Amino acid sequence: MPGQRSDHLLRLADAVLQPGFVGTTPPTWLRRRLAAGLGGVVLFSRNIVEPAQVAALTAALRAENPDVIVAVDEEAGDVTRLESRTGSTRPGNLALGAVDDVRLTEAVARELGQELAATGITLNYAPDADVNSNADNPVIGARAFGSEPDLVARHTAAWVRGLQSAGVAACAKHFPGHGNTTVDSHYAAPVIGATRDELFSCELVPFRAAVAAGVQAIMSAHLLVPAIDPDAPATLSRRLLTDLLRGELGFEGLIVTDGIEMGAVRLAYGLTGATVRALAAGADAICVGGEMADEETAIALRDAIVDAVTSGALPEQRLVDAADRVRRVAGWIRAGQVRPDSNGNGTATGNGNGTGTDNGNGNGRGVSVGLAAARRAVRVTVDGADHRLPLAGPPHVVEFAPVGNLAIGPDTPWGVAEPLGSLLPGTTVVRVTAGDLADPGSLRRVALDPAVGRPLVLVVRDAHRHDWMARALRTLLAARPDAVVVEMGVPAVRSGQVYLATYGASRANGMAAAEVLAGRG
Repeated sequence: MPGQRSDHLLRLADAVLQPGFVGTTPPTWLRRRLAAGLGGVVLFSRNIVEPAQVAALTAALRAENPDVIVAVDEEAGDVTRLESRTGSTRPGNLALGAVDDVRLTEAVARELGQELAATGITLNYAPDADVNSNADNPVIGARAFGSEPDLVARHTAAWVRGLQSAGVAACAKHFPGHGNTTVDSHYAAPVIGATRDELFSCELVPFRAAVAAGVQAIMSAHLLVPAIDPDAPATLSRRLLTDLLRGELGFEGLIVTDGIEMGAVRLAYGLTGATVRALAAGADAICVGGEMADEETAIALRDAIVDAVTSGALPEQRLVDAADRVRRVAGWIRAGQVRPDSNGNGTATGNGNGTGTDNGNGNGRGVSVGLAAARRAVRVTVDGADHRLPLAGPPHVVEFAPVGNLAIGPDTPWGVAEPLGSLLPGTTVVRVTAGDLADPGSLRRVALDPAVGRPLVLVVRDAHRHDWMARALRTLLAARPDAVVVEMGVPAVRSGQVYLATYGASRANGMAAAEVLAGRG
């Protein structure tokens, strides 16, 4: 039987939770929990319609608890919550890494930070600091700055400086590094087979840079690293969170878990078991979202934490320390409070690390930094004198849609056809999945026949990871060698005689590619 749940312990347990919820206004249960001391809330695309609504939502949250940390998972690029309905107006990390201009990266992050601050969001679960050293990675890919540790490190630091200059706390993820995996931790626990020395020369390099840049938070990953701890995934490992991250890397900020409901930890330990083990290992804040966004879950986690303390499974001082770190981040946010100006832009009044006004686009006035960055990232390869851009007329566009990972909103639009149609009226499009191509004659019907006498554009995402997509490309390029291939994921394998790489699939990436195809870029 658990011991008595004192008000003191209940408030401490509430302080370390960051639950999600359903709706665009705070439900009654969430208001009640905030008044009782809930320390954080995480917003998802289901909570976001437009900036004024988000600002009203966060104001309502603070009416119940002025110090609540309002978090969001807004990486920009493919993983966007603010612009999930339209696609991000900024490219993601891989495009910024391809440009490799740290001032540009800092400018993009600063602009995003100002937008978040203007809506009352104070903690962003970004940047992604993973080194995507495995091109077959199913969950990171274009979310990473690249596959070279030093490149990822300098852009991670720049992103942290830019975001935090707007008074929004950055959260580097996924410690100790999710890049060299072939398993998505939403479903099962990946294993990082690197030696200790390899970890320090690759995966940990960007996290060192983030710590040096003053990052306020780091998010743990649900993956096994046998070289450090053969028994527990990082989120539940004292050796990784306390001994390595705190002790050897010297990080004193907030350690946040990746979604505690994810299969990699929940299936093995249960939701409450994983929560208690994460806190005991050294985590300070528990992120819980997904579909478990209700009062029953929030209370169950709170009570499990308190019961673990009263039973001796979780030292009370560990819970006190975790709650103190949550409050320290809340204090950092207060010290650099961002207030919207008359144009709705956030301006930091303190604690920012980045300065300067150059947006880094190098394209003159009137161009958003996001589109400017996406334009600079596009890479074009043309083989053969007979194949040139721009397109000779409105094309037929075939967009190949793979199964997405859970980090990317399923309804977030992507592609080239829509922006291209605005530049070249008469453009047609078909989007196909693996199932659509089961019939041997389907490619001709959806791709070749509609493109007779017209340019053909083939749009893919991570074609090297999807056999069905690679086969379709080979078939179509054999029939139409003049077809243009646009890769909107990781450009690991080039296909075709005219090849565009956008290094991401955001709305900004799509527009930049469309401009090149239409001769406007």
